Amino acid sequence: MFERKSDKPNERAQVGIGTLIVFIAMVLVAAIAAGVLINTAGFLQSSAEQSGEQAAEQVTNRLVEVNTVGTVNDSSGTSNIATIEMTTKLAPGSADVNLEDTTMQWVSPDESAQLVATGSDNPGGLDTFSWTPVQDNDGSISNDSTLNDPVDRAEISIDLAGSSNLTSLEGGASAELQVNTRSGGQTTVTLVVPDSLSNKNTVQL
Repeated sequence: MFERKSDKPNERAQVGIGTLIVFIAMVLVAAIAAGVLINTAGFLQSSAEQSGEQAAEQVTNRLVEVNTVGTVNDSSGTSNIATIEMTTKLAPGSADVNLEDTTMQWVSPDESAQLVATGSDNPGGLDTFSWTPVQDNDGSISNDSTLNDPVDRAEISIDLAGSSNLTSLEGGASAELQVNTRSGGQTTVTLVVPDSLSNKNTVQL
């Protein structure tokens, strides 16, 4: 049999060490890549959960209209709606809603205006709305201006005649009122005045 002799007895060992180094480098790169992917997945999951919670709050944390009545004023000789009183409650599944943090957008064919709660921060001199508890079992509306129970009812009043940027609604007129809560929940109420206001003190809008 032939016997092969090599002048480099450590050649095979050097090849094995090189392979081991490449293997370790691949493992390290894979581990780093896996760490990056895990961190990215965790960040995306956290962002998705936060976005989902915010979207759910915007859908559920809002007020809904129960009934809206307009008070007729005929002192000027022309009958019109001088005051609007809207009874509201929490939407199904809604968390607590603070009326002081609620804003409104009034839009009619002739004008638009922002309204904020009476007594809230109002640096721009905006028109305001007030409220009166209608049903408040634990006093949350009276004490903290907060609806915190499905049975709570609050009557929101808008004085059109006493507003700076709003005018009274004539017979047949219409307007849109968007109610925005602090969490971003929106409720749009369309107000339509009957064509005739004669001999009426209040009308359903």
